[in-house]
Amino acid sequence: MTQDNVLAKVKELRKITGAGFKDCNIAIKECQGDLEKSIEFLRVKGISKASKKMERTAKEGLICIYNSEEGKSIIEINCETDFVAKNNEFLNFCQNLSKINFINKGNLEKIKKTKMVDGFTVDDNLIKLISKIGEKIKIKRVKYIANNGQKTFAYTHNAINDNIGKLGVIVSIKSNDFNDKVLDFGKKLSMHIAASNPLSLDINSVDPKIIEKEKELIKEELKNSGKPDNICEKILIGRIEKFKQENTLLNQSWVIDPKKQVKDIINDLNSKINIIDFVRYKIGE
Repeated sequence: MTQDNVLAKVKELRKITGAGFKDCNIAIKECQGDLEKSIEFLRVKGISKASKKMERTAKEGLICIYNSEEGKSIIEINCETDFVAKNNEFLNFCQNLSKINFINKGNLEKIKKTKMVDGFTVDDNLIKLISKIGEKIKIKRVKYIANNGQKTFAYTHNAINDNIGKLGVIVSIKSNDFNDKVLDFGKKLSMHIAASNPLSLDINSVDPKIIEKEKELIKEELKNSGKPDNICEKILIGRIEKFKQENTLLNQSWVIDPKKQVKDIINDLNSKINIIDFVRYKIGE
C-alpha cells in the first residue's frame, strides 16, 4: 500500500472506531490494510484495556427514562466521575441505550447484543467507549413497565436533559376513571416516590431479609440499654412496625400533606385506584 492509501485507511478506521491515530495506524499495518480485521484488532486491544478499567469503581453516571404510549422504561448507566457523566459522547450513548432498553423491554441480555446505528452491538460500543474515555462504564440495571390496561407516570429529579438525570422514577396505576384528579395524583405519586424512597408497596411485600437485618440492628442497639428483656422485645416490635410503615408506599406520609398517608389520598379520590408497580433508581445507590 502507498502512504496515501495507509492514511486513507487510518482515517476511515478512526471514523468507525473512534480510536486514536497511532492505534489505527498500527492496526492497519498489522492487518495489511484489511479494514474488517483492523476493527477486530482494535476491539481485542480495547477489551484488554477495558478489562483493567472494569476493576475500578463506577458510582457516577446517568438515569434515563424512555416514555411511550406503550409504557415506560428506565436504565442506569454508571461511570467513575461526574465529569464523564456530563461528557456529550457519554450522554449520547446513554440516550441511545435508553431507547434500546425500551425496545427490548428491559431485557439486559438482549440489550447487550442489540446492534446500534453504527452496526456494532451495545457491548462492542461499550468497550470502545471505555477505551476512548478511559473510565469504567457499565449498565447497572434496567426496568420496563407496560401500559396493559393501566397508566405509567415518570419523574426525573434535577434533569440535565429530557428524561435524563441522577434520580428517576416510574410508577403504574390502574383506575376505573382516569379523570384529571387521578392523572394529577399519578404525577405527584412519582414525585413522592422520588422523595420518600419506599422499599415496597405494602407491609406484606417487604423483603423478609430487610426486616431481619433491621431487627438485628435494633437488637444490637438495645443490648446496651439496660432494659429488661420483655421491655426490649416490646420496643423491638414497635420499632419494626414503625419501620414497615415508613418504608411501604401505601403507608407513608404523603409528601404534599404529611398528615395523611398515601392510602388516604387514594381513598379521598373516590376512584378505584390500584398501584401496580413502581421503580426508583438513584445514582450511587
